[in-house]
Amino acid sequence: MKTLVTGTTGFLGSAVARELLVSGRAVRVLVRRGSDLRNLQGLDVEVVHGDLRDPESLARALDKCDALYHAAAYYSLWSRDRKMMYDINVAGTRNILHAAQQAGLERVVYTSTVGCIGLSSNGGSGTETTPFNPATLCNDYKRSKYEAEQVALEFANNGLPLVIVNPSAPVGPRDIKPTPTGKVIQDFLNGNMPAYLDTGLNLIDVRDCARGHLLAEERGTPGERYILGNRNMSLKEILDTLSNITGIPAPKVQMPYWVAYSAGWVCDAVSDYITHKPPAVPLGGVKMAKYHMYFDASKAVQELGLPQNPVEQALSDAVHWMREHGLAR
Repeated sequence: MKTLVTGTTGFLGSAVARELLVSGRAVRVLVRRGSDLRNLQGLDVEVVHGDLRDPESLARALDKCDALYHAAAYYSLWSRDRKMMYDINVAGTRNILHAAQQAGLERVVYTSTVGCIGLSSNGGSGTETTPFNPATLCNDYKRSKYEAEQVALEFANNGLPLVIVNPSAPVGPRDIKPTPTGKVIQDFLNGNMPAYLDTGLNLIDVRDCARGHLLAEERGTPGERYILGNRNMSLKEILDTLSNITGIPAPKVQMPYWVAYSAGWVCDAVSDYITHKPPAVPLGGVKMAKYHMYFDASKAVQELGLPQNPVEQALSDAVHWMREHGLAR
């Protein structure tokens, strides 16, 4: 069985490709020309060039494939070109799922996000059936991914054998960019986090999250969603854990939300109109931090067998990898 994987130059996509290789699968990866291929170094994969905005390249990439893992996305909390985010995340998803349908694939796994899962109104954990509040779509990334998930559900309802996975916040090695969650770790290590917000995340080892993708293909029900998460932790708990790992003191000052919001508004304005570079404090990230992103992955654990390895080890591995690769001191 040959499997096409998108998004493999990134953090989670490369972990999915590695997990597929470990399981003995023949892996083909779709990359754009000129992409940073460091996360693919040493992997026995077939590289094909293409672009989610180019339907003909997608049809060629899927030729002779039996399965597709669509993990690619434009993941950023700020962008100079917001239209491109929707072109890649929404229209690009439609393009590749259409190509998958035309190719008659046996299975498709679509990587969504817990940003498309409803949040509990009573301070608990959201599940796949928690009602969704559109007011939580507080930045273009979340809006585009929500729209893309609706596209995926549309294809599933029309017969494409597609399973949706909703990763929470993966952590671990090879967060090369890094992701917003990885940026928290990097900023902590580099002494760039003097205070913290009252917010929270659900963390999962990126390797467990990748394994969850394969389990979704093997055991998931087409048209269903599965939260790939593990442990709910406040930002303060995450920073205290990083402190225990590294010996670096965790920040003790809790920043009021309005201060962070004001800083984000100013930083976004400077980026939009002056520097055209990513803001130091993206407003989209501050808006997300207004909510405790807590989720319950019981469905994936019970139905798929999603691993739940210690998040502390994943954080430790992330720290060591960042230091070894010059991302942190």
